[in-house]
Amino acid sequence: MERVCFRMQVDPARLDEYIAAHRAVWPDMLEALESTGWRNYSLFADPSGMVIGYLETDDYEAAQQGMELTEINTAWQESMSPFFAAGGSFDAGPERLREVFHLEDQLTTTRAAAHPK
Repeated sequence: MERVCFRMQVDPARLDEYIAAHRAVWPDMLEALESTGWRNYSLFADPSGMVIGYLETDDYEAAQQGMELTEINTAWQESMSPFFAAGGSFDAGPERLREVFHLEDQLTTTRAAAHPK
């Protein structure tokens, strides 16, 4: 499983509208995300308009490609594009962030080293 975190920039003047849209995502969009392998997907925003996304998937590239093939994603992205600041749109792709720490991974490693079989 891949844990994926990414960053986007929404126009701060439109952040409330962006958040409102995400409080009521279209049911067909929700189904498309689920069926293409997006799990435990969340978005977080700060007042500057920075949006951080997190998801878990078996294959991020395949999950993205699966969404790109759906008509509902095309319509959703078109409806969302006015909210993004210059250079912050999905058109250029979200900026994926590198994972630098994961508690469960380190606990597993530490415990295995402390208790070899």
